[in-house]
Amino acid sequence: MSQIRCDVVSVERTVFSDDVDMVLAPGIEGQLGILPHHAPLMTALAPGELIIRRAGQDDLSMVVGGGFMEVRPDRVTILADSAERAEEIDIARAEAARQRAQERLTERPPGVDLVRAEHALRRSQIRLKVARRRGRRPLGSGGGDQDAGESR
Repeated sequence: MSQIRCDVVSVERTVFSDDVDMVLAPGIEGQLGILPHHAPLMTALAPGELIIRRAGQDDLSMVVGGGFMEVRPDRVTILADSAERAEEIDIARAEAARQRAQERLTERPPGVDLVRAEHALRRSQIRLKVARRRGRRPLGSGGGDQDAGESR
């Protein structure tokens, strides 16, 4: 079976780079499935789960916080606003971020950017869903979601 090169890059680092069988990405209009020899495509990504499939291996699951994806017949390049592998997600920190964002939306204290708080809530919910579905345990450090809608 032929493969396609997949590179997932965030502002901070290269999160993934390898040959894969399939990429499932959260497009802004729905889930996109990319196979080798796909027609060229450029699209925005929504915050969500990115799944990478490789023959004979478990799916690799990541959370992306939006960004862009360029598809060529032999390569998929994902430029993510943020990206982390499921096993890197610290469940305790993601849950704390979810609670902070939920409190800000419920209490609406002065100076809170509600759009940012809603985005933070959605991102933390996605992170928790992916981490829990993939059976990950809390890491105790890293991967925290620190933006919960505070104005700066």
